[in-house]
Amino acid sequence: MKKLLALVLALVMTLSLAVVGSNAAFKDADKVNETYAEAVDVLAGMKVFQGYTDGSFQPEGSITRAEVAAIVYRLYTGDVADKQASLYATYNKFSDMTGAGWAAGYIGYCANAEFVKGYPDGTFKPSGNVTGYEVLAMILRAVGYDKNNEFSGADWSLNVAKYAEQLGVLKNVDKNTNLGAPATRELV
Repeated sequence: MKKLLALVLALVMTLSLAVVGSNAAFKDADKVNETYAEAVDVLAGMKVFQGYTDGSFQPEGSITRAEVAAIVYRLYTGDVADKQASLYATYNKFSDMTGAGWAAGYIGYCANAEFVKGYPDGTFKPSGNVTGYEVLAMILRAVGYDKNNEFSGADWSLNVAKYAEQLGVLKNVDKNTNLGAPATRELV
């Protein structure tokens, strides 16, 4: 799995050289914090970040659990055109997926791949805000971590932070960022 993470990081770094300035496609690109601008450029260039129908990215806006599932799905599968996502719409394991609409396939795929987890009451809360720790857990699961449920129980967020720090995932994240708070789109 470490080889997979290294491959993904190498791909992202390589693509970052080719897509400089692509977040300019977002009408609010000037609002992206310079700390996160390159990552936004790369992920927008890869079409992982697709923005909103009005052409905005809303970098400082909150991001939902469903939106992060879509991002993880696109990164993991490479299906940035979302051609296959709808095939997984009925795979959902959560009791609150009625009304999940556009996100049902992404969540279904990620839940069955065990990249996303729900809450003890059997819900996923697709329109709920996602914390930085929850995002990190989803990403780390997608690259092979949490096989022994290290991201469960009372210390799950500490374990997520430990692995993320060891892997350098937090290298460009401001040390004052509260990962327990709802994450912004640019942070993700």
